[in-house]
Amino acid sequence: MASTGVLTSSERASGWRPDPVLWVRLAIIVGVLVLWQVVAMSGLLYQDVVPQLPAIVAALGRLLVNPELYRNLWVTLYETVLALVFGGVAGLFVGIVLGGSRFFGRAFEPYLYYLGPTPKIIFFPVMIMWFGTGGGSKIAMGAFSCFFPVALSVAVGMRAIPPILMRVGQSFRASPRQMVQKIYLPAMREPVVNGLRLGFGIALIGVLLAETKLSNQGLGFLVIQNYQRFDMPAMYALLIAIFVLSMGANAAITRLTSRSAASGAR
Repeated sequence: MASTGVLTSSERASGWRPDPVLWVRLAIIVGVLVLWQVVAMSGLLYQDVVPQLPAIVAALGRLLVNPELYRNLWVTLYETVLALVFGGVAGLFVGIVLGGSRFFGRAFEPYLYYLGPTPKIIFFPVMIMWFGTGGGSKIAMGAFSCFFPVALSVAVGMRAIPPILMRVGQSFRASPRQMVQKIYLPAMREPVVNGLRLGFGIALIGVLLAETKLSNQGLGFLVIQNYQRFDMPAMYALLIAIFVLSMGANAAITRLTSRSAASGAR
């Protein structure tokens, strides 16, 4: 403990030193921006296809003050959250069943590995026939995309639970619901969180793809609308907004789960 205090005081005396990883991340961002600007100014590509950074920044400013952005943002968030709920709950249930039963795991889990990498957009016509051309088909598309990473991650987490925890629950004659709440979920918190984080990203991709194909609202619709107008600065600005939205949602999921883990540890 004494040595820790000496290191801390010396670091404070020498001043604040940022993490080298932070410098690398900033260097990557700056390098990408510089490369983009160089390509845009070089004339190697059509200027409207790769617009210069000031044009994109101006389009981003116009986008942020446009009420249409927030109306469509709400639509995409609403559809993505519902897709995550439906796909995540179904994936959690299937993952627990497959991970907790060797028979069901050997019988059905290979189908998840076969269908998981399949591009889900090929099933969108089926979703339209089943759920119509409204928001139902987009939510179903996102839920179907989200289901596979959650189910596979939970199944792997189930097999990693120490057998001693299983025997403790059985010795107390816990019901299946109690086993899930008291044993399974706390013991495989990390696989569940990783599955939900990955599932959210894939659900968002599924919803955005569906919005680009058949929709008149949502962020995906705005992207394809700007593309059809050949308004490239606005399209790139919208892509930046979607990227920041994904990062923020991912960070929010991580923070919420870390807080729940800390409260559970107490």
